[in-house]
Amino acid sequence: MPETHTHPVHVRPAVLADDAALGELDRATWSTLHAVTPRPQPPYEPFFDERHRPESILVAEAGEDGGGPGPAGYLRLVPPTPLACNTHVRQIQGLAVAEWARGRGVARTLLRAAFAAARADGANRMTLRVLGHNAPARALYESEGFVVEGVLPGEFFLHGRYVDDVMMGRSLTP
Repeated sequence: MPETHTHPVHVRPAVLADDAALGELDRATWSTLHAVTPRPQPPYEPFFDERHRPESILVAEAGEDGGGPGPAGYLRLVPPTPLACNTHVRQIQGLAVAEWARGRGVARTLLRAAFAAARADGANRMTLRVLGHNAPARALYESEGFVVEGVLPGEFFLHGRYVDDVMMGRSLTP
């Protein structure tokens, strides 16, 4: 039986120096399964900008076979609005996992780190939006306690067809 190596996944807050690596990861993981924007084309914009700050990104690091640790994925976690009346909510507005790291629990580890970070920041609820045809992501979210709270039928016209926008949420309280 061939020997398999598992590499632990470590999650940390992003830093400005992650810009190039996360930009590359973001472009490499672009897919019609989840993207509502066109495929990025050069010259590429920086990953971090006024709306996408390092403090809102969690980075998962894991080792590739034969290599050292590197960015295996990221999750963007933000307050959904600037309103004081919903500061108890955090929203996932981006989750990506490198092809080489898929199937290693990276997305699940990022989700659980996001739950802990949101709780530590005083949140008691988490939400997200996912495209209706993204069955793998929906299954993962459901397995981590998210439920469908609303559907906007045909909200996006992507690649010649209408696609639902599915809103999901979960409590962060035990």
